[in-house]
Amino acid sequence: MSASETVQRVGVVGGGIMGTGISEVCAREGLDVVLVEVDEAAARAARGRVEHSLHRAVSRGKLGAEDAEHVLESILFTDELQAVADREVVIEAVVEDKAAKLAVFRRLAETVEDRDALLASNTSSIPIVELAAACRERGGHVLGLHFFNPVPVLSLVEVIPSLLTDEAVCQRALRFASEQLHKEPIVAPDRAGFTVNALLIPYLLAAIRMFEQGLASAEDIDQGMVKGCNHPMGPLALADLIGLDTVMAVAESLYAEHREALFAPPPLLQRLVAAGLLGRKSGRGLYSYG
Repeated sequence: MSASETVQRVGVVGGGIMGTGISEVCAREGLDVVLVEVDEAAARAARGRVEHSLHRAVSRGKLGAEDAEHVLESILFTDELQAVADREVVIEAVVEDKAAKLAVFRRLAETVEDRDALLASNTSSIPIVELAAACRERGGHVLGLHFFNPVPVLSLVEVIPSLLTDEAVCQRALRFASEQLHKEPIVAPDRAGFTVNALLIPYLLAAIRMFEQGLASAEDIDQGMVKGCNHPMGPLALADLIGLDTVMAVAESLYAEHREALFAPPPLLQRLVAAGLLGRKSGRGLYSYG
């Protein structure tokens, strides 16, 4: 793949909410997509998530039924990492755990045959330079491509080069995001939280602390920010949508790097995550969902 060529073949590793959203967006833009999960059951679940998202788009008049069928056919769901060997771009979207992501990148460095292929992470907080270093001589082709949930709806993508990333690789990633995926990319620094989460997470944590301390109800906190600041969603509802486990993982990464109190996860957040009450995806978090 030369720097001037457009991407045709994309791999996504991880079939959760983010991985399936990225796969769907790529397939909607006519790309050949391979989505890799840990086993056959997880691959089937990933296919179900994409089907549900496409069905919702059709029901809302955002996508034609035939187009939705074609999008689904453009994605291969598999549990074989070797299936990404011929990809020009591979995006890692596994659980927000450093050890898991490092393991994926070590395998990608050995598996992806095109030495010019972009190896990208959708991490919310893990330093890109550590993932690049795990790829040794391929570290110059590693960077962050951080999408936002829901991926088919939100236009922003953070492009995060590390100290090891080649400038030409960063430019190719920017073109891929803007010209092929029709997203709106920004270049973000390789530091905990990058740009968006470095600002967003302290705001969410402050709202959780306010609720935890009994200073205001969850509903009043959220209504205050929606009605008073014209935010589309209150901070507690947004934390539930993101996933409280993800919010805590990013907060821990920010705190580990900066050691500032505003980044420390509040006890309530820690207890909810320990109990498996992760927000919308588990049916209960700061709110309960029927």
